[in-house]
Amino acid sequence: MKAVGIVAEYNPFHNGHRWHLEQAKLQSGCSHSVVVMSGHFVQRGEPAIFDKWSRATMAIEGGVDLVLEMPVLSVVRSAQYFASGGVRLLNRLGIISHMSFGMETIDPKLSLIASAIDKKSVKRSISDCLKSGQSYAAAVANSIAETCNVDLAVLSSPNNILAIEYMRALQKYAPEIIPIPIVRKGHGFHDTVIDDEFASASAIRLAMQSNKQINTQIRSVIPGFVYKLCQKLLQEERGPLTLKRLENIILAKLRTASPATLAQLPDVSEGLEYKIFASSLHAGDIEGLLLTMKSKRYPQTRLQRILIQLLLEITKNQIERFNEDGPLYARVLAFNDRGRSLIKAIQQQNRLPVITKTSHYLTSKQRYQEYLTPLQKALSADITATDLYLLGLSSPEWRRAGRDFLQSPIYLR
Repeated sequence: MKAVGIVAEYNPFHNGHRWHLEQAKLQSGCSHSVVVMSGHFVQRGEPAIFDKWSRATMAIEGGVDLVLEMPVLSVVRSAQYFASGGVRLLNRLGIISHMSFGMETIDPKLSLIASAIDKKSVKRSISDCLKSGQSYAAAVANSIAETCNVDLAVLSSPNNILAIEYMRALQKYAPEIIPIPIVRKGHGFHDTVIDDEFASASAIRLAMQSNKQINTQIRSVIPGFVYKLCQKLLQEERGPLTLKRLENIILAKLRTASPATLAQLPDVSEGLEYKIFASSLHAGDIEGLLLTMKSKRYPQTRLQRILIQLLLEITKNQIERFNEDGPLYARVLAFNDRGRSLIKAIQQQNRLPVITKTSHYLTSKQRYQEYLTPLQKALSADITATDLYLLGLSSPEWRRAGRDFLQSPIYLR
């Protein structure tokens, strides 16, 4: 049994996602689909707008057969590590024949661009660009544009940058998986306009956060089943969650952290810990803090990831060990009947454990023991992410810790 794989955040699931899924199945010829999805925090360094089980439910109702959680240790990283984390997990399943991802524009040199990043000449160029004060994304874009004679506009879109990193990861970790890039339908990644049936997730989140309800405009760009579930979540005050809702916890972490502690965060380098430390002493809110620290070299998304890394106490050493071990488990969030057959097929491959019940691999008491296996440490990070994410909700009923031990995967017939 073979399936098409997708790495996504579905934050939230919208018409463009459903269209992409349909195209991925059509172009791959696969009848089954597997999505590796970010959990309670997303790659931009923000909490997801709704909890991971709700977003996984939207995906299954939208046509996905099996939703697996991407470990948070892969999520709150730059595009390179996010992409490689998703690709490595899909590859370890042993059932993925194709991988599909969206792009703003598809360049015929996509494969060449992806392979060029690791060339010595390009690495030197990237290093020089970084020294001149460019961000990593800008340094890569400028270096590749010059080396491969590619229009810089192709390399400037976040979706295209991520697509290139997917190709790079496929070449390195899963050359047998066939890539299927698909041009996005509707507005671009950063567009905040909603004026037809396809809108960016950014625009939908912004509208939900502003209105605290699903108005006619939002309803036109999301499937009916997403509308119903989002309405329920909003009524129960289970979203929309923003970085602002975790502001006090993050500021408290900053004010009790030393520069030496900050230096151990994965995305902190070149003395950035001192700038963060100094800025945190004068900041009264997240917006002011980010505004003070943001620069051409350090874009807001990187700074937000650093704040989430601090919140979750993710360190460089932890990340290095996780990267060496690779994906250690496939954690099921939601599935349907076809997904059930996919789970069995993955288990038959015997490449990595499939987790449907957290306590079979880690109990609430074991989490605080000194010795944990690499799998348990990675799983514990996901559990911590859930426990802290829930503190951003309003209702005490939904803020209780330990939900990962209580919530079973969502099964939709």
